[in-house]
Amino acid sequence: MNITELKSMKEKKEKIAVLTCYDSTFACVLESCNIDCILVGDSLGMVIKGDRTTLTVTLEEMIYHLRSVCRNTKKTFVIVDMPFSTFQQNPQETFKNAAKLMENGAHMIKVEGGSWLLETVDFLSTRGIPICTHIGMLPQAIHKIGNYKKFGKTVDEYDRLIQTSVDFENAGSELIVLELVEESLSDKITNLLKIPTIGIGSGTNVDGQVLVLYDILGIGNHPRFAKDFLIDSSSIKESVENFIKSVKNNTYP
Repeated sequence: MNITELKSMKEKKEKIAVLTCYDSTFACVLESCNIDCILVGDSLGMVIKGDRTTLTVTLEEMIYHLRSVCRNTKKTFVIVDMPFSTFQQNPQETFKNAAKLMENGAHMIKVEGGSWLLETVDFLSTRGIPICTHIGMLPQAIHKIGNYKKFGKTVDEYDRLIQTSVDFENAGSELIVLELVEESLSDKITNLLKIPTIGIGSGTNVDGQVLVLYDILGIGNHPRFAKDFLIDSSSIKESVENFIKSVKNNTYP
């Protein structure tokens, strides 16, 4: 899988299935199930380290888990989160940190934020680093936002997220994650953009879905928008396969 194939899937209206992964063994399972993309997410701060937020995750920890995943993946597209404080200062510093992730196996890096990131997205994209942007609910800004909530309910917020998504595409973003975005807005953004949209808690009118792997297995805290696929499956592998089928058939969420 590569970025060209992902964009082709959008054009063909084929849904993209994405799960987080943090280790070699689960990476092998996901690849055997033909998952389209793996996200080595900074959610490892909570589901692996046991912290309350993603803010404690370091670049070194991301590299460690990224390398573990990449050792057992040959055909899966691997995206990795840039952790808090590694991309907020300036484009030059971000490039140095992103390059370390690319050198250790990533096919694409992901950054959270709004219009203040446009210069950085352009800087990295023109220098050969594929970028996934992330708008709506921003877990790295949880203490600024206050709590997990839906975005796009007000006219100002609705218009701002549309403009930000268009600006990100124009700046060179190849993929965009919409987290907890109102369904009508995620539909609007998906139809406006040529790049694929990946939703999490943002309805069905997106080009793909991403969930934390442990959420589909019913392990740990279970967000309202997630589904436990293990309940109706006989194994972890079948749970992953059923998640993929549900995304492809547009029956999840």
